[in-house]
Amino acid sequence: MTDIGKAGQFQMGDRIVNRMGYGAMQLAGPGVFGPPKDRNEALAVLREAVERGVNHIDTSDFYGPHVTNQLIHEALHPYPRDLVLVTKVGAVRGADASWNPAQSPSELTKAVHDNLRNLGVDVLDVVNLRIVGATHAPSEGSIEERLATLADLQRQGLIRHLGLSNVTPAQVAQAQGIAKIAGVQNHYNLVHRDDDALIEELARKGIAYVPFFPLGGFSPLQSQALSEVAQSMDATPMQVALAWLLQRAPNILLIPGTSSRAHLRENLAAAALALPPEAIVRLDEISSEQPG
Repeated sequence: MTDIGKAGQFQMGDRIVNRMGYGAMQLAGPGVFGPPKDRNEALAVLREAVERGVNHIDTSDFYGPHVTNQLIHEALHPYPRDLVLVTKVGAVRGADASWNPAQSPSELTKAVHDNLRNLGVDVLDVVNLRIVGATHAPSEGSIEERLATLADLQRQGLIRHLGLSNVTPAQVAQAQGIAKIAGVQNHYNLVHRDDDALIEELARKGIAYVPFFPLGGFSPLQSQALSEVAQSMDATPMQVALAWLLQRAPNILLIPGTSSRAHLRENLAAAALALPPEAIVRLDEISSEQPG
């Protein structure tokens, strides 16, 4: 059994978590909508993740909607004392499975209460404000009113810590003038490296950075170099991509997702994968090789 502790630990709010965590998004049905294909397997994945040392699970009530939070509650409640559940608010799902912004004070407040109810807790460990706009990519603009709404719910005792998702460096700076930020969750991987400077800045401040889409997400990364490094190390491309992230910066926390126990074990094994310097150099070159 892989010791995920080999990947180290980092602080998330007032808690110390293993850097190898788990993302629950894929437990919902196709398109992150509706019930899981195999409910028993979904529950088993959650239980095995925790058994193997995962104490940071990423979720949201708009996954499903409600599906992943209800699965987490069924599989793991009452929760282990060291388990940190990180959720996010800022979107709702349409009946056609569309992703729609839900960023008004009333919508954000409702989302927090939905997460509390479906997770079965009195207070949420960490709530990320997910900025949703016309595109999936971050876009500039003030987030003051939205974050202030969550900060007020934090003062009411419903949220322990606040974080951000899908944000720009300017929005991170603005947020830090409004509330203490426990973590930032953005799109980042071997190719998508817009946040290099932000990661370094957050590391200096002791703030966690949580990358999503480690292999490209909706447009999977196709890289001969990645495949060759993986083959040379008798590993999968995903394992190498995760190991590269772990070695990229000490404040990076991983949340690879899967709906399969076999795939979960493969992902967690990346915690013990040490990339040699020559492999890191080759992997670092991938971003410059991609078309504009």
